[in-house]
Amino acid sequence: MSRIDETKDFIPVRIAVLTVSDTRSLAEDRSGDTLVERLTGAGHTLAARDIVTDDRALIAEKLRGWIADPEVDVILSTGGTGLTGRDVTVEAHRDVYEKEIEAFGTVFTIVSMQKIGTSAVQSRACGGVAGGTYLFALPGSPGACRDAWDEILKWQLDYRHRPCNFVEIFPRLEEHKRRK
Repeated sequence: MSRIDETKDFIPVRIAVLTVSDTRSLAEDRSGDTLVERLTGAGHTLAARDIVTDDRALIAEKLRGWIADPEVDVILSTGGTGLTGRDVTVEAHRDVYEKEIEAFGTVFTIVSMQKIGTSAVQSRACGGVAGGTYLFALPGSPGACRDAWDEILKWQLDYRHRPCNFVEIFPRLEEHKRRK
């Protein structure tokens, strides 16, 4: 159950949106549009937006660039999480993760099962952390992006969400780099 503690102030998060596609342009990017509408509607900031082709090295390069950018707190990618030969987004994400958020894929599958039944097994949505930045790889359909945002990310990226959320632990993501 999601609970918002109204006594706390909302903290906007800076989110970059990456669409992975060999065929779409920004003008045709309904999944990216869905994520932008959702995140800005929730009060967050769109930090960057881009499209790259289904190329593992290019995807990882873009992710690394945004991880290094202090103006990006979270990266949401859409597309390339399926099972075909061109679907390499998950591998690119895992190339850059320092830690994987394994439960994200599990929870996404549970949410998807409620919407599309056993077809949910064909998604490899995943999440992780690198360089103090959260990264989430979502399927390329607007419906899947809506489900991921509305059922998971909207809550976990809201500092007021209880009993815990991703935002409150931002300061601790890189505590291992501090001197003891």
